[in-house]
Amino acid sequence: MKKKQIGKLLSMVIAAAALLTACADKEADGGAEDRKKETVVVGVWQAEDAELKGNVKVESSKNGFTGDGYITGMQEDGDGCLFIVEIAETGFYDLNFVSASEGGHKENFIKVDGTDAGTIVNEEEEFSDTLIRRVYLETGTHEIEVVKSWGWISIDSLVVKESEELGQDIYEVSAELADKNADECAKRLFSYLCDIYGKDFLSGQYCDGGQYGHENACIWKTANNKYPAVLGLDFIEYSPSRTARGSSGNATEYAKEFWENGGIVTFCWHWNVPEKYLTGTWYSGFYKEHTNIDLDAIMNGEDEEGMELLISDMDVIAEQLKILRDAGVPVLWRPLHEAAGGWFWWGNCEPESYIKLYQTMYERFTNEHQLHNLIWIWNGQDKDWYPGDEYVDIIGEDIYPGERVYTSQIERYMKALDYTDVRKMIVLSENGCLFDPDLAIRDGAMWGFFATWGGEFVSANKNLNVYSETYTEESMLKKVYGHEHVITLDELPDLKTYPIRE
Repeated sequence: MKKKQIGKLLSMVIAAAALLTACADKEADGGAEDRKKETVVVGVWQAEDAELKGNVKVESSKNGFTGDGYITGMQEDGDGCLFIVEIAETGFYDLNFVSASEGGHKENFIKVDGTDAGTIVNEEEEFSDTLIRRVYLETGTHEIEVVKSWGWISIDSLVVKESEELGQDIYEVSAELADKNADECAKRLFSYLCDIYGKDFLSGQYCDGGQYGHENACIWKTANNKYPAVLGLDFIEYSPSRTARGSSGNATEYAKEFWENGGIVTFCWHWNVPEKYLTGTWYSGFYKEHTNIDLDAIMNGEDEEGMELLISDMDVIAEQLKILRDAGVPVLWRPLHEAAGGWFWWGNCEPESYIKLYQTMYERFTNEHQLHNLIWIWNGQDKDWYPGDEYVDIIGEDIYPGERVYTSQIERYMKALDYTDVRKMIVLSENGCLFDPDLAIRDGAMWGFFATWGGEFVSANKNLNVYSETYTEESMLKKVYGHEHVITLDELPDLKTYPIRE
């Protein structure tokens, strides 16, 4: 028998064995209807049999492959491979790309029938599993494509398995806040968020001009007089290295106004680095390339002045949060966001240093400044950067999939579920285009809220309150804001009297 025939036979045997095992387990269990669906392999497709694109080629020098070889050569844009997959029954499937890194951390895109389905991450130089979970596939033929992003990976095969069922218990989160001395206003808001989690989505929009600012005006005009339930604001202009150059902010006042008008407020902070560490454009001092700050040195005690400067900056922002506290305004507080991406200075370090900074801020705000009106959203975007359950109320993911990509982003939702063994609410703390609520409900990606970023994601011209369809078409915006499971400002309850869940 030829080597290629042996490889194909081996693939069929693997799939058949997995199927028999799953069936046997199910029979032994008595076929209970309430158990999770067994993970069943429905097919194995060898990479060397896929349609190869660009510089991709078949090799067989690396150990551990199955079939007749594996593919490599993903080095240039346009390189990749396309699998043609037959699905017998409509449902949810996990796509396992058995693959290996050709040196260090690598990320590459997966498309299903031309639509982005997620990203596979390779770090091991031996063939191992890289999963895209819970992809909805209807009966018939599907194109599953690996598209070069970073490139430099080897792919042995694609194994398609049935996904495990998602239980409703993943949405059953505790209403107890990390801050044991949380203010009543924070408890009421968090109780409401927990009550609707898994059932409805809160609509949200970042808008520097407050409730009546440019982005919200565009949405109101386009979405049949609907305002988002959540207003996103930024403390960027309160950073001392910006105020020293004349910057000033109105975010605190906008937050108070929106809360008084019945809305919910979330804040991030594009923390402009302290003056000492600015090396580039001053107003871009939150990006690492415009700074020379060494957070590792600060957090391990080598740069004591640096720690003092960071604490001083924190204290400035704490004063703004105190204004909101004293006004009875709860804040969905999302500091030090997107750290794992490495583009901000607070992520240009070892994860341990970031975690220490996050914990330092939590302790100082909570204990030193008595800011008990905060609900803490951690948005580090990688498990290695997680600061601990006792510092986190909500997990946020920021996702920018491109233009008019209305998928539920279930793969990122599933990734966030794995950050901790303790169930936490998961939100879409930033997004570019909107997702289709019907797809999110179907897939189980029940984001607690979404918060579309401002600017071009809503309108290209700040001088005209005209909605732009570049990222989300008008028809989809209207669908989202009119959906029975999307809550807008006018549909919020009175959060000042909402019952506190015990």
